[in-house]
Amino acid sequence: MRLLIVEDDELLGDGLQAVLQQRGHTVDWVQDGITADHALRREYYDLAILDLQLPNMSGQDILNRLRTDSKDIPVLILTARSDLDDRVNLLNSGADDYVVKPFEMDELCARIQALHRRNKGLASPQIRIDSLCLDPQNHSVTVDERQVNLSSREFSVLQLLMENKGRVISRAQIEEALYGWGDEVESNAVEVHIHHLRKKLKINPIRTIRGVGYIIG
Repeated sequence: MRLLIVEDDELLGDGLQAVLQQRGHTVDWVQDGITADHALRREYYDLAILDLQLPNMSGQDILNRLRTDSKDIPVLILTARSDLDDRVNLLNSGADDYVVKPFEMDELCARIQALHRRNKGLASPQIRIDSLCLDPQNHSVTVDERQVNLSSREFSVLQLLMENKGRVISRAQIEEALYGWGDEVESNAVEVHIHHLRKKLKINPIRTIRGVGYIIG
């Protein structure tokens, strides 16, 4: 997944980015509301992790703009508010979920996965296509129960294609999902990832639609 963290606390923001990257996500981190608003308007993200108390523009204002513009990106709020009415108001104003500070990273990661699953219309934590099974929570892939070791980006490409079974995903869409700000993207990076996936899976569920992109199913 490509995630946006909006958090002005440097210690918390840096820690969140490091842990989520270790768990295989592409993560951009911004520290003020205006930069976050611009990023959400111009870039593709699977999910935003949004603090409420921000310089220049509040998290609540960012959330309101997203929903006014009918952007359906899942938003997970980080809040210090423990009052029930405050939390209810957050959900009613368009937040998809929240965690109250301080929180455990395992809970945050589980909530991220659950929101992403819900947004993609997936009932099960695992994604299965014939003998191919991908488990986002455990970051594992099996083919006929055989464990397949993938790099972080190979895993992300496969997850993107499997979540969009039957739909052609363009090279540009794959690059947008895989690479954050400052990442260098080689011209043939996507083709290399696809080649490695086919070789490691030892089956070929990924079809190339010449001049358009790639598809599973």
